[in-house]
Amino acid sequence: MPIQWFPGHMASARKNAAEAMARIDVVIEVLDARLPEASGNPMIAELRKHRQRPCLKVLNKTDLADPAATRAWLAWYETQPNVKAVAISAKKPADVAKLTGLCRQLAPHRNDNTKPLRMMIMGIPNVGKSTIMNALLKRKVAAVGDEPAVTKSQQCLDLGPGLTLTDTPGLMWPKIEHDSDGYMLAAAHAIGRNAVIEEEVAEFLANLLLARYPERLAERYGIQPAGLDGHAVVEAVARRRGCILKGKGGGLDLEKAAMVFLTDFRTGALGRISLESPDSRAAMLAAVRLPAVEETA
Repeated sequence: MPIQWFPGHMASARKNAAEAMARIDVVIEVLDARLPEASGNPMIAELRKHRQRPCLKVLNKTDLADPAATRAWLAWYETQPNVKAVAISAKKPADVAKLTGLCRQLAPHRNDNTKPLRMMIMGIPNVGKSTIMNALLKRKVAAVGDEPAVTKSQQCLDLGPGLTLTDTPGLMWPKIEHDSDGYMLAAAHAIGRNAVIEEEVAEFLANLLLARYPERLAERYGIQPAGLDGHAVVEAVARRRGCILKGKGGGLDLEKAAMVFLTDFRTGALGRISLESPDSRAAMLAAVRLPAVEETA
């Protein structure tokens, strides 16, 4: 089942962001390093390109992502005009401290007290914007939570001499174009639980890991991945973790097993995993375009 999630407050958040874009110099777009393009909101690209604003792509949660995939993504983003890219962990203050210097490189004309550098931080829900905000300010000004859409209002903050930062709520977009993006976002917990079925998301994630990281499944759960599909992996997790339904029969509690599996991915217990790379992204887009070409042939 395709996943869609666009809470009501996000429509007004988009309008406010469009208005604020006219008053800023650099967009800091926070992405999930495990799924950078899937976690990139196309509305943000549309807004900043309309105003011709440069962008610092921040691949957060790099401590959870496959290092080789992250290096490939950084090189890929650096080929784009008006874009810089950096991989960080928002939990490390030294990583976050790099961001203002990189933003200055994107807007060298805004480098004194008469022309302060005005930045705006944007991104999808639960990608780490609030943690970055708090680290930049060295105090807690933004609520941090493990549920999407914690921040619901926009605020402008002074970072010190010559620096201001506008914070925005996590923004989704009205229609997720590719089904796999929706499942990757759900696996990373960027979409509210009321919009997803955890068992389906877990099976999608398991199928992806079977194809790219089967050894992680063997190491974590002591299973032999050969010949399994996503559903069988979730069943195996249920057996290994004692996820059994109460009452007569005592069948497998696949909903509980799915949450165990997803939590293991989200916390890094499965190891450093990336759900997409520039090559896998290109292959997915090519596969989507091919049927359309065949229909018009």
